[in-house]
Amino acid sequence: MLSSQQIHDLNAPFVANHEFQYAHLGEVLDQRGPASAAGVVEQLRRFRVAIPSWALGTGGTRFGRFPGGGEPRSLAEKIADVALLHQLNGSSNAISLHIPWDIPTDVAAVQQQLAAAGLRIDSVNSNTFQDQPAQAHSYKFGSLASTEAAVREMAVQHNVACIGYGQQLGANVHTVWLADGSNFPGQQHFRRAYQRTQESLAAIYEALPSDWTMLVEYKPYEPNFYSMVIPDWGTSLALCQSLGRQAQVLVDLGHHLPNTNIEQIVGRLQHFGRLGGFHFNGSMYGDDDLTTGSIKPFQLFLIFNELVDSAKDAAVRNPAVAYMIDASHNTKDPLEDLLQSTDNILTAYAKALLVDRPALAAAQEANDAALAEDVLRDAFLTDVRPLVAEAYRQSGGALRPVAAYRRAGHRAGLIDQRGRLAVATGL
Repeated sequence: MLSSQQIHDLNAPFVANHEFQYAHLGEVLDQRGPASAAGVVEQLRRFRVAIPSWALGTGGTRFGRFPGGGEPRSLAEKIADVALLHQLNGSSNAISLHIPWDIPTDVAAVQQQLAAAGLRIDSVNSNTFQDQPAQAHSYKFGSLASTEAAVREMAVQHNVACIGYGQQLGANVHTVWLADGSNFPGQQHFRRAYQRTQESLAAIYEALPSDWTMLVEYKPYEPNFYSMVIPDWGTSLALCQSLGRQAQVLVDLGHHLPNTNIEQIVGRLQHFGRLGGFHFNGSMYGDDDLTTGSIKPFQLFLIFNELVDSAKDAAVRNPAVAYMIDASHNTKDPLEDLLQSTDNILTAYAKALLVDRPALAAAQEANDAALAEDVLRDAFLTDVRPLVAEAYRQSGGALRPVAAYRRAGHRAGLIDQRGRLAVATGL
């Protein structure tokens, strides 16, 4: 953790230039309308995106993994890392736990550490895509959709146990990602696999506390490549509708076929009141889990445009959306990557807040495609970095989080403390 004085000192070289840029942008926005600099900053300060416990170590590919040293070896060390991120950007006050990688062994100690750092556990994630040591049955041919009743029951009970861990720590969201599917034609009976999945999810839903949300994630391919039981948002939506109002669709930005119009999916799910959560990342070809916004920043902006538009529409009855970063950093310092992802997310959000919605609506009603695109481009091409930096500063954070992290020498300190060969748990 850094002291307030340390953050003040790390900000000092950038303050004069930041204040000049922020004041100038404020004048520009006052002339342009409809949003003010102060209004956008306030909304950015209220935005929160959770950090997953599995993303604090160096990720890898099927070919290898190259840890960078100083990685968190326990849940306590992971909480400490997220505490630093939140201190630097003021936007990362929640942690999403992956079970069984991060089962809390001392709940009271975890609660105390979270409270001291101003953090919370907001969600838990089940894992039925890997076999664990001493596991009674194998998930090789499926879990919730397995043809074997004993495997399905084991997977259901694992999810129920995840909910129990979450209850101990004050979470209120349970995420189910199902790797079930097939690799060869004829391997799996599509309708029966879906029916078994529906029945298994219903059993998990039955154990859900009344104030919780269950997120059902979808993915078109990987780890199975011929078919996935929940391959798209429509299948996830159908399952959620069959379960009840506490079941919502989770959108992972990497879980789509190339060139999918994700922003349209977001708009439709909000129209149905079923958009429950986001897993943010960036992709070039598929589920690459790259830095959020690093490859397709305009797409990220368009997604936030739909989110902002729905938030301003009284007819939309979508519950609060749970946001989380889901990335795998195989060549970057994981903490730097998470800071960059958060920065890109807030940047896209800020730009979406600047869209002239009355002008956009008028252009859409008039079928003026060129004008509608220009309205969006005016917002997207605005340099909103001073707004994001001001949100950081007003939250007690760093004007430039990555620069502050580097100047503080934090990774070197973690290596000294944890060791150069320390590898994060769960990956």
